[in-house]
Amino acid sequence: MKKVMTTTAGNPISDNQNSMTAGPRGPVLMQDYQLIEKLAHQNRERIPERVVHAKGSAAFGELVITEDISKYTKAKVLQKGETTKMLLRFSTVAGEKGAADAERDVRGYALKFYTKEGNWDLVGNNTPVFFIRDAYKFPDFIHTQKRHPQTNLRSNTAAWDFWSLSPESLHQVTILMSDRGIPKSYRHVNGYGSHTYSLINAQGERFWVKFHFKTLQGIQTITNKEAEAIVAKDRESNQRDLFENIQAGNFPKWSFEIQVMTNEQAKNCSFNPFDLTKVWPHGDYPMIKVGIMTLNENPKNYFNEVEQASFSPSNIVPGISFSPDKMLQARIFSYPDAHRYRVGTHYEMLPVNRPIVDVNTYHADGSMNYEIKEPTDAYYEPNSFGGASEDASFAEPSFETGDVADRYNHRDGNDDFVQVTALFNLMSENQKEQLFSNIAEAMDGVPRNIIDRQLALFEQVHKDYAAGVKKALGI
Repeated sequence: MKKVMTTTAGNPISDNQNSMTAGPRGPVLMQDYQLIEKLAHQNRERIPERVVHAKGSAAFGELVITEDISKYTKAKVLQKGETTKMLLRFSTVAGEKGAADAERDVRGYALKFYTKEGNWDLVGNNTPVFFIRDAYKFPDFIHTQKRHPQTNLRSNTAAWDFWSLSPESLHQVTILMSDRGIPKSYRHVNGYGSHTYSLINAQGERFWVKFHFKTLQGIQTITNKEAEAIVAKDRESNQRDLFENIQAGNFPKWSFEIQVMTNEQAKNCSFNPFDLTKVWPHGDYPMIKVGIMTLNENPKNYFNEVEQASFSPSNIVPGISFSPDKMLQARIFSYPDAHRYRVGTHYEMLPVNRPIVDVNTYHADGSMNYEIKEPTDAYYEPNSFGGASEDASFAEPSFETGDVADRYNHRDGNDDFVQVTALFNLMSENQKEQLFSNIAEAMDGVPRNIIDRQLALFEQVHKDYAAGVKKALGI
């Protein structure tokens, strides 16, 4: 049966080719509602792009748990044999929505698991650390990655000025400027929860945890020169690669693994285990295999299922929880707040964000609230009419926090560069040469006083680090 085109109100349309005018050469009539509807809707077909991670690609898949880690967590999604549908969005951090994929930048790695206990979101990157450890500096840092307010150009000076004044950034800067700074494709990157989270078992014991997703395609990267050639021909190189491989049945896979630290180990750790600029050494906290994640389904509509996809670390399930990580604590607020502004008050009603379980809240009204519930007197809480209520069995065990409120200097005792030195020493000579060359290119146009300040930080890591960058800079 032929489908008849209609207006958004369902009214049939007789002509979608010609506007209604006063004669063949006359002006358009105001009563041509469909013309007005089409133009007005077109003006509203975009929502604000993400301030950070604006350019991204995504795919659906499944997480299969193959190992028993029940001694660490009671979360149903992490029990052996469990299969959970999920969505993974990759992104670049700094560029706008139209930026090229093959740029030197950190890759976002945002996961949404549609579990039997509600959505579990894990928002991380393709690096295990970040540039800063205190979210108080996050808006300042992002300003340096965006455009200069007068020139509207990206500024190497702003980036290196901030980094050279923020010693804690050196671990991430070294990774970004290394051979891993430009992945060949999204299929060839590892993913990290980056933050420290916690797992809670059935006995109410809490364990600190780091989440890792190791690519089974292998790490593959490209150089600046190779990237320039790709960008000249294809600004969507990573999007194309991901979509076409999944479409062809070449489903990418990742090994899901964790590191675990007890509360006692955390207290005696030589560094702050909740510091986002630090990794947990694998020799002290070995990797534990958990399962396999596979991407096997492309979105059917990019806007609906990728642009409107909204991830937030505030979405946790029983058995998975937070930590004192300052950056994580801030993101618990800032991510859902961004979604409410960007997508709308009821962003989690959208199919891509909606959990597979019943949602029982007392949130009322608001823009685009399309859900019509059964009439009830239980529209507040507590009530006497049988509405949804709290359940103390889901309470989490407590954990210690600081007892004196103050603005503590987050650099005191933390900027020792031990881990950056260890990373530098792991690099091959070829990798070091790439690091030096990439830094030199990224410092193009940066004032000498800022370069010297950054070189002083490199010197504290290793004398060869500073010497190599100087040689690449020709100074």
